[in-house]
Amino acid sequence: QVQLVESGGGLVQAGGSLRVSCAASGLTFSRYTMAWFRQAPTKEREFVARISSSGGFTYYADSVKGRFIISRDNVKNTVYLQMSSLKPEDTAVYYCAADRSPFGKDVADYAYWGQGTQVTVSS
Repeated sequence: QVQLVESGGGLVQAGGSLRVSCAASGLTFSRYTMAWFRQAPTKEREFVARISSSGGFTYYADSVKGRFIISRDNVKNTVYLQMSSLKPEDTAVYYCAADRSPFGKDVADYAYWGQGTQVTVSS
């Protein structure tokens, strides 16, 4: 079955950087659009970034544009989110998601989800 396993979360000071990873198995990774979402306490899960199956196209939420970079390695079946200039409002559980559809930015657009990794940014 499909498994998405996030790692790399942690505690970081405001202004710092962190990279989270998501290792995929049970699917033909290179055929899937991959995305990152996040969910802060008491808030709905929100789109952060997505990357096309080939890695050639990326799309970001306005709130992270210029600070976060999504990338993927289709040999290692892994997608990454490099986060820089972190702010306390970036604190959330970060989830990776996968789907064959190329343009999704809503939770309902993604068929497969990981369990999440906590990112906490202290002020």
